[in-house]
Order: sequence, then structure tokens, then C-alpha cells
Amino acid sequence: MVRIKRDELGAVAACVLAGAVLAHPATALNAADNVYLTGVPDYRWYGGCYGTCTGNLIGYWDRHGFPDFYTGPTAGGVAPLEDYGAHEQIQGLWTSKAGRDGRPGDRPGHEDDYVVEFESTAADPYLASGNPEHAPDCIGDFIGLSQKKWVNMAGECDGNIDGYTFIYWDRTGVRRVNYRPDETAGLPPIDVQSGLRDWARYCGYHADTFTQLADFNPEITGPGTGFTFADVRAEIDAGYPLIVHMQGRNSYRRVMGDMLRANPEIHAMLIYGYYVVNGKEYARLRTSWGSGDTVLHEWQDISWVGQSLPVRGVLSFRPRPQIVASERSGDQLTLRWVGPDAEVYDATAGETRKAHWYVVERASVLAPDRFSEVSAPTTAREWVGNDCCPGDVFYRIKLAPSPR
Repeated sequence: MVRIKRDELGAVAACVLAGAVLAHPATALNAADNVYLTGVPDYRWYGGCYGTCTGNLIGYWDRHGFPDFYTGPTAGGVAPLEDYGAHEQIQGLWTSKAGRDGRPGDRPGHEDDYVVEFESTAADPYLASGNPEHAPDCIGDFIGLSQKKWVNMAGECDGNIDGYTFIYWDRTGVRRVNYRPDETAGLPPIDVQSGLRDWARYCGYHADTFTQLADFNPEITGPGTGFTFADVRAEIDAGYPLIVHMQGRNSYRRVMGDMLRANPEIHAMLIYGYYVVNGKEYARLRTSWGSGDTVLHEWQDISWVGQSLPVRGVLSFRPRPQIVASERSGDQLTLRWVGPDAEVYDATAGETRKAHWYVVERASVLAPDRFSEVSAPTTAREWVGNDCCPGDVFYRIKLAPSPR
């Protein structure tokens, strides 16, 4: 939202806040549906499945409306679609390291401070070295990846061994929106969903998250709850890829050496499409192993893609639109914003459509029910209109349903 204030000499002052996000209803299932998001990175495993999976997720949004999610030197500052050759340095997006991706060789990062080797239960290296911990600056820092800082996380395990992280689930099966753990496990109180929101803020944006157990997960204690395949379709149709979390049934910890409550076996992938044929429902996946464009897996299968692990639940990350500039010239006002800009491809119909449309709203009083639309729905990121009214005026950008 932006406030346009008339003061000395008609100058324009802008206050930038986050925009609003609309929910999108689920659509009915049809035979032979084949729908997916375009331009989704497919990075190879590095530093843990959650690091790679969130790298694919944030790399996607860097390419689709939020250019400051990645600002390093690789591929000219735009997250590449793969990580081969010179593009391998994109790994610094989720696991920074001295000398990686333009980082000075004498400046320790995530890998230097937290990682001994994959699945190590040893203390974080920065503690052994006596050096101060670096300030968070990559995705892995914010989501708790490889950081052994916590105890008694949701009564399941203590700390994160190298390559692992943690999600706090609502076992009733109810959707948990914008959750942040309390301080019971220690400080800072973070997990994957809260860490991704903090990462967005670090990059200058805002985002909403939710987690929810899958509807076929037997640990759900509430009736008629859980994330369904219809919900998968709704998220993809709305332009939002999903993290899918795999974990063994009733497997909340394991003994590793002298660590009695280490993270259990888990895996994370990115759902970026769906496929329905002959009554069977499949998710289209980025596996976190750089496996290519043709990986599908049946939604309710108990053993997903090379892992003897069923789905436990999903995590949704929705970056919000926000105004980044306003200019006034005479009676005309120009607003510019950033926001999600996904394209959804329907392979059955052979059609591509924009998933995100916007309207500009205006009010003379800052109250939710006083705003009214002053623009037609648009997929653009700029609006030029008549700055009509005396006194203070407030503008905001909202996601709108597609006009088709």
C-alpha cells in the first residue's frame, strides 16, 4: 500500500507496505489433466534436500516477479534454471561459503559455520573455532538448516544435524498459517516456514506461508482435515509451487552416535504441476536431485521417488505484491510494484496463461472497507491514473481473479 500525501509544493511521500493475497478455489478433477508451472529451476542436491528444494523455490520466484531474491553474480544476477558449469555457484543462494558466488574468501558463511559433513551430529564448527557466528545471509541460515541450536522441537528431536531442518506441524490436520514456534526449543525460534518469511523480509519483500499434513496421513487427529489433491491443483492453478515433505510414519527421531534424538529420515521436493489420468492423481516434481522435467508420482503412494518415505505434509510460500515506486506529474499518478508473475501451462489444451492479475484500489480514509477499485485487472506491474482527489489518498495493490 502507498499513501499519497499532499504537502509543501505538492510533493509526493510514499509509505510502502505489503499487498494483499486472495485465495483461489479448488477446481473439479477431469481426466487427462496435465498442468504445470513454467520456468521452475531444477538444481542438483547440495547441502541437504531442504536447501536444494528451497533453492528451487526461491529461484523460481526470483525469475517470476521478485528479482531481489537472488542478487549474486551467477547468470547475471538472475537465478538460472540449472546449476551446471559456471551456474554451480547458485548453491550460494541456500548455502553460502567463503569464496562461493562472489563472496570474499576471508568471509565465512553458512557452510563454514555449520557444516562438518552430511548427517554429522557434531557441534557447529563456529563453536569449536571460537569465531563469531556470521550474520544470516542465505536461505539455509534462515530456515535452520544444519544448525544444532535447539532442543525438544515439538517433542520430536533436538537440533538439526548437518543437511537437515525442521517443520512444526499441526497434528489435527488444520492448516497452520504464518506460524512461528515459541521459545521452548531455544533461540532464535525458527523453522522452515517462519524462516522463509524471514528470508523474504531480508530480501526486502513480504510473504505468507502455511503448512498442513496430507489428508491421507494417519497421524491426523481431526476429522475431515488435511491437504488434499484438490488443494494441490488449486495451488498450481493459482501459480504457487509447493514444498512436499516426506517422512516415515511415526518416525520422529533416530539415535545417531551419542545423539539420542537426531532428525529422522526426511526428504523435500517441489511440486510444480499435476497430472490426472484414468482416475489416478499425480504430482509433477522437482526432486532436489536435478532429475529433469518428467518426474511424476502418485499423490497417495507410500514410497515417493527413490525414497521409502510417504508424504507427511506440504508447505506453501506465497510472496506478496508490494508497491516499490510512485511518481506524480500534474494530475497523473504512476505506481509501480513487484508481485508474483507465474505462467501456468495446460499441456492438454496447449495453452499458457498468466496466473496473477492485479487491481489498484484507492481510499481517502485508511479503512479496509473504504477502498474501491480504480483500475481494470492487469498483469502489468505499473499503473498510470488520474490523481483526482484533494487531501491524503491511499493506494494499494491487490491480487485479483483472472478476468477470463
